[in-house]
Amino acid sequence: MTKLVSIRGAVTAANTKESIESATRRLIERIYFKNALSDENIVNITVSSTADITAFYPVRAIREAGHDVPLFSCVEPSIKGSLCGCIRVMVTAYSDVPTKNVYLNGARVLRSDIAGAYAIALDGPSGAGKSTVAKLVAKTLGVTYLDTGALYRALGLKALENNIEPTDEVNIRKLLTPANVKVVLDNGTQRVIVDGDDVTGRIRTQEVAMAASKASALPFVREKLLDTQRDFAKKNSVIVDGRDIGTVVLPTAEFKFFLTASAEVRAKRRYDELMAKGEKVDYNTVLNDVNARDLNDSTRAIAPLKKAFDAIEIDSSDMTADEVAARIVATVKEDL
Repeated sequence: MTKLVSIRGAVTAANTKESIESATRRLIERIYFKNALSDENIVNITVSSTADITAFYPVRAIREAGHDVPLFSCVEPSIKGSLCGCIRVMVTAYSDVPTKNVYLNGARVLRSDIAGAYAIALDGPSGAGKSTVAKLVAKTLGVTYLDTGALYRALGLKALENNIEPTDEVNIRKLLTPANVKVVLDNGTQRVIVDGDDVTGRIRTQEVAMAASKASALPFVREKLLDTQRDFAKKNSVIVDGRDIGTVVLPTAEFKFFLTASAEVRAKRRYDELMAKGEKVDYNTVLNDVNARDLNDSTRAIAPLKKAFDAIEIDSSDMTADEVAARIVATVKEDL
């Protein structure tokens, strides 16, 4: 239901026309994007700036950016020890989505809850290259890569090894109850442990992937593994990849991306990967598996594959993993 909300935001800038103009526009753009707003939703925007912001009016930057909305402006009194070069906004609007305040650059220190750890959600279909990109981003930014898909793959492997159909709710529930599925870091390398057994090298097959996709559609499976993922993300700066990270697992993640590519490109990547491992596979079979998994992931009743409304979409069909990672890193660094 649409309701009247107030959304806060802040950004720091140098006292130059170019810096003030750029920072203000980016802050408003991010608030609009993160909250699915347009000028039609806006009641008014109130802007305040610290006394040292004199080279340009932030409200003028908003108006010159083409926003035809009511604007109010004021200058904050100088307070010893307060943050300098700061532009703050209060956006009053009608919205039907959960509100997200936006604090960019040095202004993040104003919010103790986001100044430290942050989360990057990376969603997308199978074969889009999410895990490869996530690991590159984690290495560059120095954050932890949490492979949640590995948790579901581990369960899928356990089901296969016990000759249990992944959609068999009764037996999957019995299987999951005593199972100890966890992810640990071993000298910076992520390992997946099931009942004390390191299964890292056995969960990256197409058969296990399909089993994981089916098992993850069961509500109790997701419930059991969600808390572990969320608790870890609260305590550490992380990048997490999956199908519903930005919509279900970490809906309040500071950064959200949706990585995709054509089914043909994703199938070719998977085919090349399997062939490099010495597995004899047929490309058309892999393509059919990709399409089948896309259908299964996007139509399942519980947490289907879906792009979050505030996620930045990246089509990697004609991009390398390094190029995708560089784009994500640049976006994150721009806001920190």
